Amino acid sequence: MKTFESFFATLPNGKKVTQFRIENSKGLSIKAITYGGTLTEVNVPDRSGKLDSVILGYDKLEDYLERSPFYGALVGRFANRIARGKFTLDGKEYSLACNDTFGAGPDAVANHLHGGKVGYDKVLWNGRLFRTKDAAGIRWSYLSRDGEEGYPGNLRITATYTLTEDGELTFEYWATTDKPTPVNLTQHAYWNLAGAGSGAVHDQELMFNCPFYLPVDGYLMPTGEVLSVKGSPFDFTNAKPIGRDLAKVKGGYDHCLIVKQAGSGFDLLCKCHDPKTGRRMEVWTNQPSVQFYGGNFMDNDHGARGRIYPKYGAFTLETELFPDAVNFGHFPSCILRPGQKYHHRTTHRFFV
Repeated sequence: MKTFESFFATLPNGKKVTQFRIENSKGLSIKAITYGGTLTEVNVPDRSGKLDSVILGYDKLEDYLERSPFYGALVGRFANRIARGKFTLDGKEYSLACNDTFGAGPDAVANHLHGGKVGYDKVLWNGRLFRTKDAAGIRWSYLSRDGEEGYPGNLRITATYTLTEDGELTFEYWATTDKPTPVNLTQHAYWNLAGAGSGAVHDQELMFNCPFYLPVDGYLMPTGEVLSVKGSPFDFTNAKPIGRDLAKVKGGYDHCLIVKQAGSGFDLLCKCHDPKTGRRMEVWTNQPSVQFYGGNFMDNDHGARGRIYPKYGAFTLETELFPDAVNFGHFPSCILRPGQKYHHRTTHRFFV
C-alpha cells in the first residue's frame, strides 16, 4: 500500500486543506481532502485495465465551496431530510437550519437536508493517514458543538476511509454525545462505473437487496408508509438497468429503499454493473436503508479534468437510517443518547 499527503488549497479563512492519496498494488486508488471529509476520486480499472475515477468531483477547492451538490462529502449531523427542520425530543422542540426549499414566496416549503446550511460537508475535518498489514486509510475526527445548525449536544465523531489490497473501500463512523440528539452519518459519493463524465447511467445495472421502500410526498419527504417494491419501478430485486423504469417515477429516483436484514448485521445492499467497461461493485452495510438518487437535479456541471456531468450522470447509494426518522415513531430510532455509541459501516467491493 502506498500513501501520500500533500497541500491541496487554502480556505478563505486562511486555513489549509490537505489532500490524501492511497493506492494498492493493483492500481486502485482513492483521493480525499480535509474540507468536508470529501472523497474526490476512486480510480478503478476496467476490463482492459484502464483506470478512471468512478465518482464525480472537482479539481479546485473553489468549486466545492461554491456549488458542490455534496460530491463525495461526509454528511451529517443528520443525512437526508427532516421535515420543516423541526422535531420534538424528550418534550422539547428543536428547529434546525433549513436549506432545501420547494417553491417560492409565501407558498415555499423549506426542509433540513444533510445537516443544514453548514453541515459536515462544509467543515474542515482533522485527518491523518494510517496503515495496517494489508490496508491503508484516513482517520477523520470532528467535534460538532452543542447548538450547531440547531442540534442539541456536543457530538464527537471519528470516521475512517480504508482501502485494502483486495479492492475493498470501507467507510466507518463512530460518534458519542453528551445530550440526546439525532445522528445519521453517510458518505455522499456520486457513482458512475463507466467513469465520471461519461454520460448518463441509464444502461448501468443495479440489483438492490431491498424488498421495501418509503414513498414520498411532493417535497420528497417520507409519508410514513412502508410499501413493497413488488410490481413498482422501485423493484430492483432482480438486476435491471437504472433507466428501464425511470419514466414511471415522477421526478426520478430519490427514494429510500429498505435493506433486507439477513440477521448478520452486515448485509449485502446491492450489486452494480456497467456492461460497457465491465466494472462491478458490491455494497455491504450495517445500516437499515439506502437513499438511492439517480442524478435528477444534475445539469451539465463542469467537473474534474474538464468533464461535463449531465442530468442522470451518476447515482448515489447513501447508506443510512430512514429520512425524517426523528418524526416517525415506527421508523428505526435515530436518537443517540449519552453513554451510547453510534456505529455505521459500509464496504464497497470492486470487481471486473
